Amino acid sequence: MNLSQKQLFQITLVALLLIGCVAVLLPFTGTLLFAIVVAVTVAPVYARVHALCRRRSSIAAALMSILLLLLLAIPMGLLSGALASAVETGLRVLKPLIDDGLPHDAPAWLSGLPLIGGDINAYWHALFDNREEMNKLLRQLFDPGRRLALGAVSVVAQGLLQLLLVIFFLFFIFRDAAVYADALRTASRKLGGELGERMLQLARGTVMGVMIGIVGTAAAQALVAMIGFLIAGVPGALMLTFATFIFSMVPVIGPTLIWAGAAAWLYSQGDSGWAIFMVLWGVLAISSVDNFVKPILISRTSSLPILLIVVGVFGGVLVFGFIGLFLGPTLLALGQVLIREWLAHKDGDEPVPASPPPAAP
Repeated sequence: MNLSQKQLFQITLVALLLIGCVAVLLPFTGTLLFAIVVAVTVAPVYARVHALCRRRSSIAAALMSILLLLLLAIPMGLLSGALASAVETGLRVLKPLIDDGLPHDAPAWLSGLPLIGGDINAYWHALFDNREEMNKLLRQLFDPGRRLALGAVSVVAQGLLQLLLVIFFLFFIFRDAAVYADALRTASRKLGGELGERMLQLARGTVMGVMIGIVGTAAAQALVAMIGFLIAGVPGALMLTFATFIFSMVPVIGPTLIWAGAAAWLYSQGDSGWAIFMVLWGVLAISSVDNFVKPILISRTSSLPILLIVVGVFGGVLVFGFIGLFLGPTLLALGQVLIREWLAHKDGDEPVPASPPPAAP
């Protein structure tokens, strides 16, 4: 079919317009996707707030935005400041060590460790005897370590800005939720028919299941960790609890970094008993929550392999920054479920074409 110059001009204009829209939205892809994921996850909460506000969407959206700001953005800001301060303090302590070299004797808390303290002290003296090469190695490791620590601070600070932008988007998503929901349902019916509607419902259930599984597990681990911090008398328990919540998104090693650090601090203060308690509490209570809570929370949707979570977490952080902790596993799980549903439909669920009506006599 030959296209007239007018039709060709219209197609070109529409294509250029679409390219321009994509170019404008591209920097906000991650935050928009995460805002949609959060909106789907907290939709039941918003429905209750909306009912309490007598169906006034703007007020309900403002209240939900304020609630998310209090629960996420403010603790994230405090964590960012605390992490920056800790990195600055650590660099200030390590810089003289790098410049002047290792002291002759290992720190008392290190050499006093049960069972292995004597071996550590002997190895420390062996390193001290070869002081020049050791100091050279320390100087070589200092710059990469400093960049890594500052990079971690940068990721957390970037996460704070992303969360603020996500909450800004969420206000408008909540306010016009009915319009967006109707548009999605209409698009799914027109583009996919019955399969489109089923996949839309499947996508909603998967997003809610994965987010509740990941965030719920992290919240459970943070709560158990807070109990341990309070019992052991670790200072800054609330900040460490929020840090445990964030780091729990990283499977296996995430929360260990927090409770192990707390145990090391207790031991350095001479509280060996409480340090041992913190280690046992971390191994038996905090880290074991992941094995029991997450399968229960995600089981209502689909099983989420540990490999999918790991790849989603680290790949999501590389692509989207801090919000990739949540967004990466969710997108991979959603893709897995939708592809399986589509393949199952293709294999065995193709609608049988109706028989033509008999010809009129």
